Amino acid sequence: MTNHLLNRPIFIVGSGRSGTTLLQRMLGSHSRVSSPTGESHFFIPLYKNQNKYGDLSKVENVKKVLEEMRRISREFVEEDLHGIEFNSSQLAQEFVDNGYNTIISIINGLLSKNAYEEGKQRWLDKTPYYVLHIKTILEMFPDAQFIHIIRDGRDCALSMLERKFDLKIFNTYHAAYTWSKYVNAGQAAKSILPANSYFEIKYEDLISDPETNIVKICEYLGETFEPNVIHFKKSQDPNNKTPLLSKDLQSTNTGKWRAKMTDRQIKIFESLAGNTLVRCGYELSLPHPKINFFEWIASELHIKLCLFYCRHFLNKRK
Repeated sequence: MTNHLLNRPIFIVGSGRSGTTLLQRMLGSHSRVSSPTGESHFFIPLYKNQNKYGDLSKVENVKKVLEEMRRISREFVEEDLHGIEFNSSQLAQEFVDNGYNTIISIINGLLSKNAYEEGKQRWLDKTPYYVLHIKTILEMFPDAQFIHIIRDGRDCALSMLERKFDLKIFNTYHAAYTWSKYVNAGQAAKSILPANSYFEIKYEDLISDPETNIVKICEYLGETFEPNVIHFKKSQDPNNKTPLLSKDLQSTNTGKWRAKMTDRQIKIFESLAGNTLVRCGYELSLPHPKINFFEWIASELHIKLCLFYCRHFLNKRK
């Protein structure tokens, strides 16, 4: 039974390409959960720099905060908030009138207003890199609930490399390091979170048995299970960077690395992230994977060259 007093914010976190966007869209189909369809990215920088905005009981300073949100995540505030129009002047006045005079209350006010205008009672944010900042998010929202989704890192690596210029992940070594860092951070945070604040799910379990696992997630959130969450509203955007969002759940979308990764890629990934894979219940394909010093140096150099190219050449073309 739904506890209608339970309107805690929900955060979906995890490594990129782990199914965070799929779960975001699924839970956003629940009648009580508002889920903007993008990633916010502004929670941490606004909170860490909150003193620079001055007295937030003044409309002009609140407007500066809102405009900084726009600068950091223009697409999110202009296209992904489906309940409101992001008019910084009007919102600033409204927030001051309502006494929203802290960074936290302004962020909460924005997402709560969006949820209310959608006819929903609580909001969800899906920004994968917040998994590295769970302690800070907890300072901001002590009643937050986190859902950490984990996918086989070798499949994540393949997906990351398909979008290497978007994600700035340029080789298997880089993907392994990033995936392991994010997964380890999420699992480590479990120990600092209050009871009923952390839920971990594997992507493979979600797509192979969605009803069982969505029921568990709804119980964790204190929400009644709704079939809409499984039969979620599909994306109609032809430019969507996650094509599977336009289809029903694909239970076979696992283990692609077995056919698509080269032996060398598997060795590199498992040598760096093997311990994390095993801890998460994924079997290694090699008994003692290990890369040599020259492979390590070559991978590091390749990353630096690609980042240099992006900074100094690719960005100038845009």
